[in-house]
Order: sequence, then structure tokens, then C-alpha cells
Amino acid sequence: MDNALYVGLSRQMTLRRELDIVANNIANANTTGFKVEDLMVRTEQAKPAKTLDGSAPVKFVMDTGVARNFSQGPMTKTGGDYDLAINGMGFFKVQTAGGERYTRDGRFTTNPEGVLVTQAGHPVLDEGGGQITIDPRLGPVTVGKDGIVSQGALRAGRVAVVRPDDLSSLAKDGDNLFRNTANTTLQPVTDAQIHQGMLESSNVQPVIEITKLIEIQRAYESVAKMMDNTSELSRSAVERLGKVN
Repeated sequence: MDNALYVGLSRQMTLRRELDIVANNIANANTTGFKVEDLMVRTEQAKPAKTLDGSAPVKFVMDTGVARNFSQGPMTKTGGDYDLAINGMGFFKVQTAGGERYTRDGRFTTNPEGVLVTQAGHPVLDEGGGQITIDPRLGPVTVGKDGIVSQGALRAGRVAVVRPDDLSSLAKDGDNLFRNTANTTLQPVTDAQIHQGMLESSNVQPVIEITKLIEIQRAYESVAKMMDNTSELSRSAVERLGKVN
């Protein structure tokens, strides 16, 4: 009976973790460029706590990490000169104190020096790895679908759009940024387009995530009931053995 309790507890732990992930998805349903996440689980065989012959293994539930869905989110028109959205697979490249980071959040602005930066103040990098500087005296800013930033006839730079060979190498790093965990260089993307005056919304589908919350709650309650029943059977067995003795 202890085996059932341990297996049930392992499942409850993964359900608790899954609940946190789904709740975070819902909380970020309106976050620009956010990508929905799911918990990955697997079963792992282990030696039973108690068994008659010791030959039958017990399978516990283990979480193996978070899977991230990088599919395109819907585009929202804003009209902002520095609002940029990527149509296609790719990421903006920005410079932080910890090194280069990557994002789909195109809510850019300029700092007092005229450098194109993220909402957190990280400089947006061009294709050569340099910063993009805007001079307000030169007139309105135009960003082409190829990422070229222009002010009239003057080219200010070209917004870099890159992607890794393996999307699973990207890990969350705060401020809606990703870091590259693999020892590889992200490659320039040539088949993606940049849209000025638009932002990519989150690809979270709230109805689906709320349905998941209900399913998780029901699964947790079902496991808890199974564990209670197992405990009751164990208690009843002990009481009966005590009466016989």
C-alpha cells in the first residue's frame, strides 16, 4: 500500500508544477511576444517500498522540464514608430550586462542618447552586432520588412533577426528575454519579415489554459482520493490484524 501512496505523491508533485506553469501562461496572456509553455513528464521505474516477491518494479511520475511553443502569435497594430513585430521564426538580438539575449518583444524605444533599446533599456543590435542610433533631427524613422532602419535617405542600421539551430537551446532569462544555452552561434534569418507599427501578441489561448486548470484540479483531487482510500485500507487492515491477535 505504501507503493500506491508514493506513486500518488509523485503524481501530485508534477500536477503542482504543471499548475504553476499553466497559471503563468494565463498571467502572460497579454504579454507581448510571450510563448506558451507545457510541462514534460515521464515515468521512471524504481524499487518498490514494499513487495511480496521484490520482482515487480513501481513506476513513478517525474517532470523532465518545460516545453515551449514558439509558434507565431497574432499581430496587433499599434502605429508606433519603434514597435516592431517579426513575421516568421526568429528573434531580435539585444545586448545586456550578461551578454547577448534574444526576444520576440518588439516594444522598442530610444534612450537619451538616441540608441534603440528595449523597455528594460537593453540596446537592440544590428546585423553587425552594433547599436542602432536614431537622430530625431533627421526626421521620421522607417523600418523596412528587411529590418533596414532609415531616416530619409540615411540608413541608421539593420535590425538583426536570428535563430538557433535548435530552439530547445533557448532558456528564459527574465525581462521577456531568452539566452542561448548551447555553445553555438545563432544564425541570421533571411525568410522572416519585420513589420513596423505592429507587435506580436502572446500565443497563449486562454480558453485552453483555463480548461487545463480544471483538468489539473480534477486530476489532483482524484489522486488525493485514491491516496485517502489507500490509507483507509491500510488502517482497516491494521485494525483487523490487531483484533485477530
